[in-house]
Amino acid sequence: MPQVASFGSWSSPISAARVAGAAVRLERVQTTDAAVWWSESRPDEGGRSQILRRSASGEVAELLPEGFSARSAVHEYGGAGWWLAGETVFFVNATDQRIWRLDPGFPPAPVTPEPVTRRGRRFADGVLTADLRWIICVEEAHPGEASVPAAATEPVNRLVAVPAIGGEPIVLRDRADFVASPRLDARGELLAWIEWSHPDMPWDSTELWVGRWDAAVPRLAGSVRVAGGADESIMQPEWDADHRLWFCSDRSDWSNLYHFPNAGPPSGEPLSVSPANHDIAVPMWQLGVSRYAFLGDDRVVFAASSDGVDHLRVHDPISGRTDHVSVPFTSIGEVRAAASSAVVIASSFTAEPAIAGVLVGRGGASAAPRALRAPRELGLSSAMISVGQPITFPTDGAATAHGLYYAPTNPEFVGRAGERPPLIVTVHGGPTGMAAAELNLRTQLWTSRGYAVVDVNIRGSSGFGRRYRNELRGGWGVSDVADCIAAARFLIESGRADPERVLIRGGSAGGFTMLAALASSEVFTAGCGLYAVTDLEALARDMHKFESRYTDRLIAPYPEGAAVYRERSPLSRVASIDAPVILFHGTDDPVVPPAQASEMIAALAARGVPHAHVVFPGEGHGFRRRENIVRCLEAELSFYAQVLGFAPPEGVEPVRVVRGPGDQPS
Repeated sequence: MPQVASFGSWSSPISAARVAGAAVRLERVQTTDAAVWWSESRPDEGGRSQILRRSASGEVAELLPEGFSARSAVHEYGGAGWWLAGETVFFVNATDQRIWRLDPGFPPAPVTPEPVTRRGRRFADGVLTADLRWIICVEEAHPGEASVPAAATEPVNRLVAVPAIGGEPIVLRDRADFVASPRLDARGELLAWIEWSHPDMPWDSTELWVGRWDAAVPRLAGSVRVAGGADESIMQPEWDADHRLWFCSDRSDWSNLYHFPNAGPPSGEPLSVSPANHDIAVPMWQLGVSRYAFLGDDRVVFAASSDGVDHLRVHDPISGRTDHVSVPFTSIGEVRAAASSAVVIASSFTAEPAIAGVLVGRGGASAAPRALRAPRELGLSSAMISVGQPITFPTDGAATAHGLYYAPTNPEFVGRAGERPPLIVTVHGGPTGMAAAELNLRTQLWTSRGYAVVDVNIRGSSGFGRRYRNELRGGWGVSDVADCIAAARFLIESGRADPERVLIRGGSAGGFTMLAALASSEVFTAGCGLYAVTDLEALARDMHKFESRYTDRLIAPYPEGAAVYRERSPLSRVASIDAPVILFHGTDDPVVPPAQASEMIAALAARGVPHAHVVFPGEGHGFRRRENIVRCLEAELSFYAQVLGFAPPEGVEPVRVVRGPGDQPS
């Protein structure tokens, strides 16, 4: 018989340590005729990214020796930090950002020169030429490195050709502020890539270029723009087996597939492939993400997002037919192909991310996915898992917003009669991001204790078309805040949340929205921010190159719009914040400097607002080490218990909550 207890006070088998143990993150997958390869980030190894190979017989081998980690820092967010040439692996080592070569049976050997300054030359997103002599990839050279003047105000991003046996990179293309996705056709003659410049982000406007690869020099010849431009975002160019160029474009509002009708150098108008109200491409926060791939029979298999959930589909260019592939996934991070199978990194509301092979038959028929890298065995009853429910709700004006709602779920407990659960409103980062429709033990940590959770896909989120994403233009700190307030009120009015116990949490841009919401409304009881933005002016002045003009679109051009930045900054609005706040930050955060948190905490302390501040030495933008992930979650558990008046969770070290200068731990 379930025990009757107040919502939020339930005991749960899902501990912070259990969450951290399940926090291995699958980053990237590749396929060859002989194997499936992937990389995963491991909190137990200090956030190290290991590359693994699974042979056709199912044997799994770890490839990187101790002391190496495959992670690029291009754009600070990285991505595409390794690539293959047969059985040879090229990878970017996290500590020095040099390209290293790993041949079977040999130790890693450096390919690119040692930089003048630590991590001063960074590489990513490589592809080998047909003769295997050159790597064409993205280089990010910081001031003082590789012909970049020491007095330069930002790094230079460019396409380079790197000798595969080692040597100085040769610049191929450096006319735009950013480049990405170099892709060679099967003949090794034509190179496609995308590029864009300030103030655009890659989801705002990009251009698709094609040039002829001349290995004798080496150089790119006859480069020409073939698609894209103002207010069109092009992502993931790929060549099919017939040498036609494909890509994703949101020219129709939704990110759909297109390809040029002819083989070789693209000409004419690209053809739309199975247009629909779904988004195939995702925002390019990281390089190299693949959302579609070509099967061995020339069909194309792709992931598409609609209503906040991902689906797998397959298109036959010969018949023109597109079919739904029945798979038990609701979130798909990567799509690759091997013969007649799709190889995906995917998850669902009841299963964490895994690597699976999906045999794609005619008409979209498929057998049960084959686990190539299974999710961790959680040992939890399905009755303990709260399954996400997509919701749409009205927000300010005639607008609507979206979210994923998770009800409190624990078979051992029921709430008290007439009581409503406390609600945690979660805001994703970006803000150009999306709440993942997948099992996240962090969410289950709360729902299993009797909290309701809603992951809000604020206006500006991806996965709902370009127009929805653009609804945040000029409105960051206003529209997103209204959506979070509206989500809370929607659930309160429908009887699914206690109006006196509404919490809000978010990381990075989501942390900014959290603080702005506390300053704008009395709906929220307390707030939690991880590496949160608190001072928009400081962010605009100090931001790294990739995001240095991001806020031009989200708020206003800077410094012309400085007054708007000050008006919307939580640090300028501390007088309007009375709810308790906890902030977490890493000392080595290159995206949101730790001063953003410490200055906010000092301002809250001066007003006597209850607050807590937890700093993690050596962590960056996002926490990778197991012990820090555990402490972060336990401190948040303790903070909510203190704010809402629950007994401290058993075995959890209390976090210090202070109420002003000289106050003692509560």
